[in-house]
Amino acid sequence: MTGKSQIFFACILLLLATSCQEAKKPTIALVENKVVDFDNEKKAILETLNSETKAAFDRDYEAWKEKWVHDKNITKTYIDFADSTFSESVGWDEISRFVKTFIEEHPEPEPVPKLLEKINVRLYGNGAWVTYEQQDSLRGLKRETRLMEKVNGEWKIAGMQTTIYGFNSPE
Repeated sequence: MTGKSQIFFACILLLLATSCQEAKKPTIALVENKVVDFDNEKKAILETLNSETKAAFDRDYEAWKEKWVHDKNITKTYIDFADSTFSESVGWDEISRFVKTFIEEHPEPEPVPKLLEKINVRLYGNGAWVTYEQQDSLRGLKRETRLMEKVNGEWKIAGMQTTIYGFNSPE
């Protein structure tokens, strides 16, 4: 065996050893394939979203917080084109503090928007990606994206992005 062949063979062995070692460390979690009733899951997600919206507009912090995942990696983002503002909160503690402060500073309930009837849902095991539009009587048209997680059999919000367009329709 020549020197080049020995180096090539050693590199192949090193590559195999490294790839075998990496294979022992899973980087993704596999979710069992289960048959789910899509309509029931969508209905449950819709109930969570409507309950969370109602609680927020009614200024009911305790009911509102029950609809959220309490985790350091969740996010809540508002982009308001109507008044050129933006806010982002990361992690349950920051989101909770933001909402609690908002409720303390604005304790009067607001008119609850027409509750959702139509949402777009993509299910991914115990997660879902949800999009919809909603007309808010005080802010106008809102487009929302919600990341949902099923926790102990209940759908909860793990991420939220709200884009507010105001009363002028987006181009």
